[in-house]
Amino acid sequence: MNVTIKDVAKRANVSVATVSRALNGHENVTEEVRKRVVSIANELRYSPHHAARSLSSRRTHTVGLVLPDLHGEFFSELMRGIDRVAREHGMHLLVSSYHGHPEEQAAALRAMRGRVDGLLVMSPFVGNPEFLSENLGSLPAVLMNTQAADGTHAALGIDNYGGARAMVRHLIDCGHRRIAFIGGPSNNFDACERLRGYRDELASGLPGTQPWEVAGEFDEASGHRAAQELLSAKERPDAIFAANDMMAVGCLFALSQAGVQVPQDIALAGFDDIPLSRYVVPSLTTMRVDIDELGGRAMRTLLAMTPGRVLPEPVALVPGLIVRQSSCLPSDSS
Repeated sequence: MNVTIKDVAKRANVSVATVSRALNGHENVTEEVRKRVVSIANELRYSPHHAARSLSSRRTHTVGLVLPDLHGEFFSELMRGIDRVAREHGMHLLVSSYHGHPEEQAAALRAMRGRVDGLLVMSPFVGNPEFLSENLGSLPAVLMNTQAADGTHAALGIDNYGGARAMVRHLIDCGHRRIAFIGGPSNNFDACERLRGYRDELASGLPGTQPWEVAGEFDEASGHRAAQELLSAKERPDAIFAANDMMAVGCLFALSQAGVQVPQDIALAGFDDIPLSRYVVPSLTTMRVDIDELGGRAMRTLLAMTPGRVLPEPVALVPGLIVRQSSCLPSDSS
């Protein structure tokens, strides 16, 4: 027997119109009522006829999520935050990845047209913002960690530059002077901003010191390779700052293999505060990005967008320094 919207309304003790508004994400429903309706609809396994509903309302009640990759804890946490808010509003996700290849991004975006009511797009690649805008079309969209807002879409990101400066400052305060940096992909906006922060704080905190940079790819394997390169140098670094936690984990493994003690011989730090960072040994000093909240906030921003409404100002979430065992506390510095 098919469950109808009337069945949901009866169980929730509200009108059919209220159920419709709650499941469609309208604002004129209290959060308490919305959650009760969504919960009961899920319990009864109520499934609206999306094809018919789309024809009448031109809404699919689906949000498109286009990411550069799906691998790794960062993207897992991001999707968790997005999905949590989507479910609270009775929305569904259509997820696509272009697997780190910018040229495939356009195809992924075009494939979303006609299937979704709005888009959440993470496009960290340094490139032509007009190209991205052309492929977004007229759909409402929130750009996450994208090089530049184009003025027609909401933007949300991370203060990568300020976060990198704060980490280098911490390592200097710990007494480290030879601070190496493992960077991310050269065409990645986040990586470029973290590299810029490293260079500027090094120049400010240790005038005359030359940057010590090793290439990485934001994955564990490249962090492992970079650490091996640094260990082969005639004079080893005092500290290593990896541009993300995944590379820091790979770096930590290479240091352990070589018998290097962290932080006694070489201090280590990362960026992002993925869940794994607190469970490695020693636990990882990092810049905390609330990845779950980044996803949730992006989803809430998209749901609040209405035609003709002035776009919110671009937001850069400020990461926080998390000091753990892999570096020293400032009070320990000499």
